[in-house]
Amino acid sequence: MKLKVALPKGSLQDATFNLFKKAGWDFKVGYRSYHPTVDDDEIETTLLRAQEIAKYVEAGVLDMGITGYDNIMECDADVHEVCELLYSKATSKPYRWVLAVPKDSGITKAEDLEGKIVATELVGVTKRYFASKGINCKVEFSWGATEVKVPDLVDAIVEGTETGSTLKAHGLVIIDELLSSTTRLIANKDAWEDPWKRTKIENIAMLLQSALEADGLVGLKMNVPSHNLDRVLMSLPALQKPTIAKLSDTSWSALEIIVGEKIVRELIPELKRLGATGIVEYPLNKVIY
Repeated sequence: MKLKVALPKGSLQDATFNLFKKAGWDFKVGYRSYHPTVDDDEIETTLLRAQEIAKYVEAGVLDMGITGYDNIMECDADVHEVCELLYSKATSKPYRWVLAVPKDSGITKAEDLEGKIVATELVGVTKRYFASKGINCKVEFSWGATEVKVPDLVDAIVEGTETGSTLKAHGLVIIDELLSSTTRLIANKDAWEDPWKRTKIENIAMLLQSALEADGLVGLKMNVPSHNLDRVLMSLPALQKPTIAKLSDTSWSALEIIVGEKIVRELIPELKRLGATGIVEYPLNKVIY
């Protein structure tokens, strides 16, 4: 049996492949190929635009996919959301879809757009947003470069942003937020009811999440004189509780912890001063709670 999986082609592709590699799956794809190979005979993979993945998962053409929450909402796909995966091509910040207008337009709220024109790539979500507020305006699809269309071509835009810096650079201000989107792992509902497929999907989800949990963390091992153990423990910002074991020489203890990578440069010298020896730092691929 095969699990048919869709991964996003484009800006998220490299980040997705890297995440899977940390989780234990090594995907490789040719320059013009849409069907990556993977070192798992139970997985069959297709690369698709993220905007299309949810509808094909809903239809059952695919069993599982990774796409943004905004894409799920745009096509109103009836799928099972397995888990959230907080990663993107650049940051782990949610991708926000916002309503923006020229700062000198005099428009301060959505209601001011009655009878006006709004451009966006997220047409379905935007139409439902204005309908829910009882606002009658024209929503038209934008093929990109949406920021440059105001104020000459349209009155407002609904655009995706992580930081808002591009909007600000074009003289636009945000007057509302329609949607906050992160990457999701989704499954076809019939596939989710299949015991074999569900177990496979759950295994993938668990290991992808554990790879994300490990991001920015490292492990530290060291030997500590028993008379200094309490002082060392007080200096450790450990993840949960450190592992402590007695050595054959009972005047020493072996200690192992997980800490944030950014604090190690301050922590290791302090541990050395407290008498720790044999300090080893090692990377982490996965952390499962």
